[in-house]
Amino acid sequence: MQTSKSKIEIKNFFLLTLGAILIAVSVVLFFKPNNFTTGGTPGLAILLHHLTSFSIGSMIIAINIPLLLFGIKSLGKMFAIKTIITIVLISFFTDVFSYINLTIPTNNILLASIFGGAIIGFGVGFIIKGNSSAGGSTIVAKIVCSKSHIKPAQVILIIDVLIVICSIYVFKDIEKALYSIISIYITSKAIDVILTGTLSTKVIHIASNKAQTLSVEISQNLNIEGTILKGSGFHQEKEKEIILLVLDVKKLSILKEIINEHDKEAFMIVMEASEMLGRGH
Repeated sequence: MQTSKSKIEIKNFFLLTLGAILIAVSVVLFFKPNNFTTGGTPGLAILLHHLTSFSIGSMIIAINIPLLLFGIKSLGKMFAIKTIITIVLISFFTDVFSYINLTIPTNNILLASIFGGAIIGFGVGFIIKGNSSAGGSTIVAKIVCSKSHIKPAQVILIIDVLIVICSIYVFKDIEKALYSIISIYITSKAIDVILTGTLSTKVIHIASNKAQTLSVEISQNLNIEGTILKGSGFHQEKEKEIILLVLDVKKLSILKEIINEHDKEAFMIVMEASEMLGRGH
């Protein structure tokens, strides 16, 4: 049992170290040389670096020290320790990469916002999978949410917006602020890729009076299984049947043809499948 826990902790440490390296690489190669920013602690650290003579790494530490002191109770002891380790690693790697003069891959700010945002997103995703956090807005979100009904995502969004607004003052360039928004959006999508994977499947709900007929046709033509849910409409005497299934997006057009042929009155809803576990039937 102890060996199993040790393996998990080693894996977690590897993931948060990899995440810290990716964040540092993104800041040094894409954001710092192109004089624009991103969200969270790295973004604020870049702004403070331009306003002071201190390194980005030291600014990352300076931003997080007061936040950790205030938020350690909200984080929990072990999570706080991992967060401290992660922040120190991000700071260390950022300053090391800054001093060894890595080759800048692009001076095109659009490319920098896309690839820089993606790499930071992958880094944050790996850190979260390592059961840690990159500090900054995450800590603020936990503190605020523990004392209010505000959602963490709302807190992080507000902080990112404030950082982008401040970047207009620091860099004297509204256009660069818009590129910062692009990078923040791509970062969020990259985090989703790491945490939930890139699924090409959709969740389908089909409300039909011919659910049994449709289920047979779907099974035969698409070679998939589903579930028939039974319920009632707003008028309790009217029973409803809903087919629930998960379908590869490439087969969606065939499903539409089946429904159109056998029940033109059917109602279909298509939703994203962000994560799947088990066999599904």
